[in-house]
Order: sequence, then structure tokens, then C-alpha cells
Amino acid sequence: MLERIYKAQQLMDAACKTLGRQINIMEVCGTHTVAIFRNGIRTTLPKAIKLLSGPGCPVCVTDQGYIDIVLDLAQRDDCIIATYGDMIRVPGSNGSLETKRSAADVRVMLSSTDALQLAKDNPDKTVVFVAVGFETTAPATAVVIKEAAEEKRENFCILSGHKLVVPAMRALLAEKNDKIDAFLCPGHVSVIIGYGAFNEIVNDFSRPCVVAGFEPMQIIEGLAEICRQLSQGKAELKSIYTAAVTEEGNTTAQQLIAECFEPADGCWRGLGRIKKSTLKLKDKFSRFDALKRFNITETPVEDTTGCRCGEVLCGLIDPPQCALFGSACVPETPVGPCMVSSEGACAAWFKYGRKKQR
Repeated sequence: MLERIYKAQQLMDAACKTLGRQINIMEVCGTHTVAIFRNGIRTTLPKAIKLLSGPGCPVCVTDQGYIDIVLDLAQRDDCIIATYGDMIRVPGSNGSLETKRSAADVRVMLSSTDALQLAKDNPDKTVVFVAVGFETTAPATAVVIKEAAEEKRENFCILSGHKLVVPAMRALLAEKNDKIDAFLCPGHVSVIIGYGAFNEIVNDFSRPCVVAGFEPMQIIEGLAEICRQLSQGKAELKSIYTAAVTEEGNTTAQQLIAECFEPADGCWRGLGRIKKSTLKLKDKFSRFDALKRFNITETPVEDTTGCRCGEVLCGLIDPPQCALFGSACVPETPVGPCMVSSEGACAAWFKYGRKKQR
């Protein structure tokens, strides 16, 4: 173990010396962000290496307009809102699902299967499943959509907030933050899409992309591999998460997604509207689309609270640079989603970064 750490340190030091400037590495995945903080990895890195938290938290990147649609549906007497736990406290333009629970029927689900069962148990109500997440959760949503179709379960629908990681990475480099030197690519998403999906980032933008797991040594070696490439003037695709990630990914899960969904333009918090970056139900399953079921038109909504979550998600600022961080915005009274989610950068900075400062 010590030998591996020493080798990783050498690669990082060599990159810092060779480049002679700050090295900006973005960890795309929210789980990586939390693991890096929890294990004190930031404190072990050379000062010239800066880690940026990216748009890898599905709750955080969900745009304000989507949240407001959920809140509007929650006010209907004929609906039950089924949602994952992290979404319950995300603020919209007028409150959150948590604040609406006294007057609305909002249920926290552990899985999409539980949401479908809720519809079976309540045939007189329409269950709207708040389907957020990246390629990791989309297959599970596809499974229940197929089951609902087979059973003709017409009192079930989803509000699809599923998003695709690679288009967001492209948008970051093309429009938001061209100072990103490399990506520590997400482990969970890569299990589904395969590490080969990041080839286009390497080829089109000449940025190293390394997939790593979530153990401290995996993360450190992932960062060291990025530094090796940068010091040698290379941009390569590599996975060191060989225990779970293959080049082609989980083809069965990919087929499930392709059967039920198709890529569509969609809005991201901080990144705006990105082409072909979200998943919408295909026409044959459109009767399970909450937007069509309730004749809802999506409209972009700007966040006017002063929250800078969007800039955090693009790696443009660190959470403490937001004036609300740690004062008006704390885990007990969050102003933005990055302070709500267990994978949010602001929540991680608040929980672990402040301890370092003290």
C-alpha cells in the first residue's frame, strides 16, 4: 500500500513540476466528491492540484422548472407524488415537497418498483414518480414502465428527469469551463455505459478521462494516472475500476433504456439547455409521461435566490465562495440543491471542509 501511495505521489509531483501551473481535475461524480472529502484526500494532494466538483449529483443538476412542475402536481387532489428521499427537500420557486406534505400526498420511495406498487395499492389516484438520476437509475425506471404497460396500469406515470453524463461533460468544455484539464470519470455511471463512452471527450477535447472506484486508493491512483498523462502531454482513456467497469458496459441495461427512452434536449441547473442530454419516453410509452398526461409545458425557470449552485456544478467556484454558504444556506435550511443532497458539493464542503478550517 505504501509503495502504491509513494508511486502516486511521484506522478503527481512530476506533473506539477513539468506543467508549472495549477492543474484542474474535475471529479464528475457526487459520490467521488463525498469520498474525497471523507477520506481527507484533498489534504494529501500537492497544492498545485485543484479538484473541481462537477455535475455528477442528479438531484443537484435537476433544473428549477422541473422542481416547480413537481410542486404543482403535488397540489392536485387526484395525485400521489412518489419520490426518492433527497428530492423531498429541494427548494422550488415556492417551497419544497417537504413543506407541501401537510396539504399534499407525498411518499418517499426506495425504488421505482415501490412507486409502481403504490399505484397498484391506490387505484383511485394517479401516482406520479419523480424519476431523477443518470444512466444508473434509468434502467430501473424502464423496467417499471414496461411492467405498467403490460399490466395496463393507467394510474401510473413518471416525470422523467433522467440525464446523460457525456453531453454534460461536452457542454462544460465547450461553453462553461474550458480550464478543466482532465476528468475523474464516474464509477457508477460507467458500470452501465462502459468506459468507452468517454472516448469522444478524449478525442474531441484532448482531455484525459480516467474511471476510478470509490476506495481511497482507487481515487488516488486515478488522480495519479491523470497526472501521468498530463506530464507526458497525453490525453488517454483509461479505467482502473476493472472490478466493475468494462469498455462496453452493461448492454442489458443499455437495451432497457433504449427500448423505453430516447435522448431529448433538456435543461440542467447551471448548464442551461443541452442538446440530447435528457431521456424522454418513446411514443409507445408516452401515456406514462406525466407531462403529456397532465398537458404540462416545460418552461425554463431562473433561480433568483442568490444561490450559486449552478456555478459550483460547473466547477467555476467552490461552495464557500457563495455568500449564502454556511449562513443562510445550511443543511437544516438549504437554499439550493447542492446543500440538500447527500452527494451535493455544498453539503460535503459544509460537513467536512469546515472541520478542516476549524
